[in-house]
Amino acid sequence: MKRIATALVTRTGPDYAQSVTTGGFELLSDEPVAAGGGNAGPAPYGLVLAGLGSCTAITLKMYADRKGWDIGTMQVSLTLEQDAAGSIHIARMLATDVALEDAQWDKLIEIAGKTPVTKTLQAGATITAARARS
Repeated sequence: MKRIATALVTRTGPDYAQSVTTGGFELLSDEPVAAGGGNAGPAPYGLVLAGLGSCTAITLKMYADRKGWDIGTMQVSLTLEQDAAGSIHIARMLATDVALEDAQWDKLIEIAGKTPVTKTLQAGATITAARARS
């Protein structure tokens, strides 16, 4: 298998605060105060949305560059919601500070649906857990 990314998550406390190391960067993750955390960093679902939004914006910039399009500053706004039946829905809204033609928007929206993280979330992933041996 080809390794795409790695992350190491270590509890830093108090409560649910976690140190996340990935790609040579460190950040914090936590739960909001209402969920018993200290709000020291984004909650896990916020990090999922950040990954999806980043992948979307990067992919759209790459596509626009190849086409020679000026798409200005792209903003990707995401919301994750759960309905009464437990189904998860992620809404993704794209905005930019320059005027684009309808055909450009149509293509960008189509490409947004094909980004690597979008495909991963839509397909699901096999997730395993095992005990680390020293």
